Formats: sequence, C-alpha cells, structure tokens
Amino acid sequence: MPARYNPLVTNYYYHVYNRGVNKRPLFHKKKDYKRAINLIKFYRKLDYPIRFSKFLQLSNNQRKEIWQRLEKSNAYVDIIAYCLMPNHFHFLIIQKSDIGTSKFMANFQNSYAKYFNIKYKRIGPLFQGQFKAVKIDSEEQLLHVSRYIHLNPYSSAIVKNTEKLLTYKWSSLPEYLNTTDFPFCSKEIILNNFSDDLESYKKFILDNADYQKGLENIKHLTVEQ
Repeated sequence: MPARYNPLVTNYYYHVYNRGVNKRPLFHKKKDYKRAINLIKFYRKLDYPIRFSKFLQLSNNQRKEIWQRLEKSNAYVDIIAYCLMPNHFHFLIIQKSDIGTSKFMANFQNSYAKYFNIKYKRIGPLFQGQFKAVKIDSEEQLLHVSRYIHLNPYSSAIVKNTEKLLTYKWSSLPEYLNTTDFPFCSKEIILNNFSDDLESYKKFILDNADYQKGLENIKHLTVEQ
C-alpha cells in the first residue's frame, strides 16, 4: 500500500471509508457482516497476540482470555461510530498511536479480503484502492458526521423506514441507543453534547433523516465522489 500524501495525525478525528472494487458488494450474508465487526473490534487494538484467523481456532476460554486482554490494551484507533453497507463502509475514528489508522485499516481490510476471497472463491483486490480519510475540523462536524454515518442505511434505502434504521445491526446506532449486548465504541465524545444522551441523540438523528435521504450527493462525505 503506497504511503499517504498527507499522513494522518495522532489524536485527530477522521471519517474513514472505502467501498468494494467497481462498487461490488463487500457483504453477502449475515456472517460476512459479523466477521467484519469482529475484525474491527480485534484489530483496533495494538496488542493483538495472533491473527484473527488463528484466534478463531482457539478454545472458548482462550478466546475469552484474549478478548479480556485486548480490552485493557492500548489502541491503534478508537471507534467513535461505524456503519457497514452492502458495498461500502464508514468509520468515525480517533487515531491513538502513530500511523495507527493505516495499521488498523491494513489489518482490517487485508484480513477481511482474505476471508471473503476464500469463502466466495474469488481472486484479486476486494476494495477500491486506498481507504479515504477526511479530517474532522470541529465539534460540529464531528456530530454531523456521526449522524451522516448512522443515517446511511436509511438515506441509501437499505432500510425502508426509520424504525428499521434504529435496529440496523451493522452500525453503531443500536450501541448509541443501548440496544446491543456487545458495545465497543467510544461514544462519550458524541453523547456528551446531548442533555439526556439517548433521546436527544435519537432526535438529532431522526430529525435529519428525510433531508439526508433527499440529497443525491454530499461530496466531502460520501464514497461516490
């Protein structure tokens, strides 16, 4: 992977995204989405002891021990929000160590591509080149990018209504609404801006749902540029 022209800076927030090569699907089945989410959780940490594919071969107790160790270790990035879509994904992250975003993304994309190519008997690149990263310049932008990411399934018509959006399993929105059993996002930076956390943030999301759905393109945020 070539070096970035503008290296990403530690302790800065970024909107990171990529899509399938030629806009082809990245996820076909629930197991694909689950695999990707587990890779995000695993490779966001600096001190993973083995590759995820080897991790899956361990006993339940060994895997539990490694998860517990990872939760206490330092991170390449903290995940603020994310959304997995059929042919692309979005992350809102803060880089926690030098070249942490590039390390995390290389591990995530390489591991997922290997899994996907083996499973679906394909060869060649899975992702559309190097991931894109937009630096977040203000708290207002941070909030709006979190909303953009969480609204993506609705604005892209993957879900038909906002009720289904609130339970879309492959994004961090259920975690923000305390409806998931396995949270891992660092969501306080977002929720601290809302008086009663859950309801105010949900209103912030839903009040913009139809407006965002009506936009054909948001050039500095979307993967369609």
